[in-house]
Amino acid sequence: MGTLTDVLLVTANVGSLFDNLGEIQNDWLREFYMTVDTCKPRFVALHFQEVGGKDYKANMAHAENFFWTIESSSEMSDFDRACVYIDSDFKTEDNFTALGSIYFIHKSLENIQQYDFSAKEFRSVSGRNRYAGSLYGVTTVEKEKFQRDFWPDRKWSRKGYMRTRWMIHNQGVDLVNVHLFHDASNLVACKSSPSVYSTYRQKALRYVISRISDDFSPLPFFLFGDFNFRIDTLSLIQDLSTSAEVQMVMKDSTNEVEKIIYEEKGNDHKQVLFQIETKRFLYLHHKLFREDTGRELLEYDRETAAFRDIVTEEEILFPPSYPYSEEYTKPTQYMNTRCPSWCDRILMSHSAQNIIYRSNNGDSNVVYNILGQKVCMGDHKPVFLFFALKSNV
Repeated sequence: MGTLTDVLLVTANVGSLFDNLGEIQNDWLREFYMTVDTCKPRFVALHFQEVGGKDYKANMAHAENFFWTIESSSEMSDFDRACVYIDSDFKTEDNFTALGSIYFIHKSLENIQQYDFSAKEFRSVSGRNRYAGSLYGVTTVEKEKFQRDFWPDRKWSRKGYMRTRWMIHNQGVDLVNVHLFHDASNLVACKSSPSVYSTYRQKALRYVISRISDDFSPLPFFLFGDFNFRIDTLSLIQDLSTSAEVQMVMKDSTNEVEKIIYEEKGNDHKQVLFQIETKRFLYLHHKLFREDTGRELLEYDRETAAFRDIVTEEEILFPPSYPYSEEYTKPTQYMNTRCPSWCDRILMSHSAQNIIYRSNNGDSNVVYNILGQKVCMGDHKPVFLFFALKSNV
């Protein structure tokens, strides 16, 4: 069977964390350290999106300190090697992605190397390697911001991907941090099935996969980040409001729709099933959107279907990862801003799934879940995948 290496992959959109750093940070870190202590991995990969938050110009110094806090913490002291990459130079707007990645190597893991994309060879990793800024000239990471035409009708945003490549006990893997486009308007998102935003995301993800697959010898890969995948809102609404009256409320000054209201008819007192606005999504069907039953929405989670020939995913057994309340005292409640969705994901190539160890009797120590189920982690709950990586011997 060869050597098995326990691996922990974590993806976290930390935008709202940096907007409320003092209140959320300690609990966020405690949840992460507890997961490391429980799983006891030998290799840890942390992928962050929206580093610095919405006000990244003011927050970026705090963001870099957050990375250094994790990297130098006593909880991670058994990991004697680390590589930190922070795309923090927001002044280079054409290239700025606000992505950050940290990789930890345990002192017991001897046979590991990292790829130098310039020299085109694997090299041993030693010590603590910190890279912040534009990352221009850093040869152990590839980074790219999506071009403007990927999201033609919106302001050019800080979305893109970042890749590192590793050799762990002679098994090569690509680890790709990705941040795709969000749904700018609920009203636009529910006009069609699939939504126009879904088509933008599909184009961008196909681009990322083609970029990491055009090497002379492509490797198994894990894509983990904020894909911004949303459930098929139009199908959901149609299924849950088959007998509803639909009311369009128009803006006074223009002929644009301001809100759409779905009301249950046949009662003396009409009840609003849904009220949809650009950045507001109110629903009466609360049982679908509670943490303990949110998985009933999975049948509307369809964006990965277009990539089944290329990537796969472990079974989702956790509730939608977004949009949780940012109020410290409401860690399990969703905000009424968007329809709850599994935005944060860990996808893998079929070849990567083949290098995850599973015993012959079907038992598996693979864990795919969210971090901080009962703790405020910001509007996104981080998602992690823990597994044993098979060696290539």
